[in-house]
Amino acid sequence: MARNRFESPNPHKLYRNKRKGVIAGVCAGVADYFGMDVVAIRVATILGMIFLTPWFLTAYVVCALIVPVREGASATSSARAMSEEEDRFWRDVEHAPHATFSDIRYRFRSIDERLRDIERVVTSDEWKLRRDFREIE
Repeated sequence: MARNRFESPNPHKLYRNKRKGVIAGVCAGVADYFGMDVVAIRVATILGMIFLTPWFLTAYVVCALIVPVREGASATSSARAMSEEEDRFWRDVEHAPHATFSDIRYRFRSIDERLRDIERVVTSDEWKLRRDFREIE
């Protein structure tokens, strides 16, 4: 499946989930997007339809027409299954991109420092001397 080069690699997007859906898959898609239980979203939608009928009915119909259907098994699965950690990462990118970026920057700095320490040890004269002694034995 070819992906548009301008499209975000974030698989965490709002899609309708017709497989788990009852009418148009809007409630199931919203539940997948927010990581909530589908039943809770459906109950909230029904209560909204009872008390705020024109607004909720209009919003539901608009979502059913505008929100795209995800091709695949479910709204949370992409071409490959995501791990719990990967799903949490994409949700963090969606809701707090600056914090996620600083966390990634911190992790890369930590890895870079460890790699620098390893490089310093491996390229030292003591390392070469120990290697030479091992070869003599």
